[in-house]
Amino acid sequence: MPRRRPGQIRDGVPGSHRTTGAGPVIDGLSSRALSEIIHLERTRNYLQPGDVSAAVGLWKNYVHQPERALWHDYEWGNVHWYCCGNPLEARALLDAVMQALSPRSARELRKIVSRSDVV
Repeated sequence: MPRRRPGQIRDGVPGSHRTTGAGPVIDGLSSRALSEIIHLERTRNYLQPGDVSAAVGLWKNYVHQPERALWHDYEWGNVHWYCCGNPLEARALLDAVMQALSPRSARELRKIVSRSDVV
């Protein structure tokens, strides 16, 4: 009779602690800063798990658009923001998170966000 691998057995057990892709992924942040962000996302009522990493990605994608598209969005808005997220609200959320983090973690997140701001 063939033997089942231990990983296959654990996959079927409810309450297994194996998580795949559950934590936020923000390149350039230390594990300490990521754990603080996870803690904030779990304890603050205005945050959901994954909101901060989604806001960073949304802001990066927005500022890397051509300047004419940014100016058009500034003048008339963008109808796609209703379904895909408003990058200006994402930037405001990042400011609020930077205020709530410890100085060291806020400095790391500010460094990542400022790289996108410069573009």
